[in-house]
Amino acid sequence: MATKSVNTFKKKQREEAKRRKRIEKEAKKLERKELKSNKETITGEIDPDIADIVPGPQPKTEE
Repeated sequence: MATKSVNTFKKKQREEAKRRKRIEKEAKKLERKELKSNKETITGEIDPDIADIVPGPQPKTEE
């Protein structure tokens, strides 16, 4: 009768490590996303240097 090889055990360990790493990575991604959204809502101030800038073509000024 054949016995289980060590490779099967090692493969299971590798797969488990990959799974844990993926879960940690997703958690960090969500945390960064949450911090970024909170930061934008907290600061909410408009930079005075760019407050009057309008995107798109600018109106012609009469000189």
